[in-house]
Amino acid sequence: MELRVLRYFLAVVREENILRAADVLHITQPSLSRQLAQLEEELGAKLFERGNRKITLTEAGVLLRRRAEELVALADKTEQEFSELNGGDDIGGIISIGCGELSAVSGLAKMIKEFTAKYPGISFNFYSGNADNIKDQIDKGLMDFGLFLEPVEIDKYDFIRMPVQEHWVVVVPKDSPLAEKEKVTPHDLIDKPLILPSRDKVKSELANWFGASYDKLNVFSSNNLINNAAKLVEQGLGYAFSVYGAVSMYGNDNICIKWLYPDLISTSVIAWKKHQPMGTAATKFLNHIRMSIEHTRV
Repeated sequence: MELRVLRYFLAVVREENILRAADVLHITQPSLSRQLAQLEEELGAKLFERGNRKITLTEAGVLLRRRAEELVALADKTEQEFSELNGGDDIGGIISIGCGELSAVSGLAKMIKEFTAKYPGISFNFYSGNADNIKDQIDKGLMDFGLFLEPVEIDKYDFIRMPVQEHWVVVVPKDSPLAEKEKVTPHDLIDKPLILPSRDKVKSELANWFGASYDKLNVFSSNNLINNAAKLVEQGLGYAFSVYGAVSMYGNDNICIKWLYPDLISTSVIAWKKHQPMGTAATKFLNHIRMSIEHTRV
């Protein structure tokens, strides 16, 4: 299975039409069709359902698309890292970072601004997702760094703790009596339908905050993205927990953001895979992160 053929396959997936894909790839349609037929024969699976107007993927085709995207991305990243080796201070390249929605992103953005002023040839790819998704991308070599909200399992990773506190808040409907309060206590939420974060380790932090009341909670749902949870809050379906950095710029007249009392504070880390060689650009950025945080602590 050649990388070139996987690129052909992905072009067909994007275009949903073999003739259009052939035009994009600058090859003939019969040649592309032959390559795809050989790929199906090699894999022993039918990849496409061919219709009059467009083609769709079979179950096997969906699986191959996922794997092909990973393989092609890893190949492109590897080529880029090797091209950086001769770069010196004029290096280029792309640094990939996975992030949750956190207050620490502001500090990270400041580091990136300072770094790109020194290395203008380096650019950044950002991926927003939950901790499990980001760790999966790092493990596959598709991402250089991940910014995680603690607590998080990072035994396989090296990390630096960010010098930023992540304050927890609760998102409440505008017409709720709690909207009039300055801060919200565990007692205020005992009888309310709650939307909790989906990560078990984060739920444990909230369990500590609620104390003995935790077992009495009315949990309506769990959610790994606060923007989706906020939509449920808008409809009066529940009260959603989040760190402030994820909702600080969420403008909506139908919800309110309330601080917790007592305060519930988490921290965040920027992490990378242990014992995994880094490209020149990522190595220089890691050194910049270390120096920036050390300077902040002085």
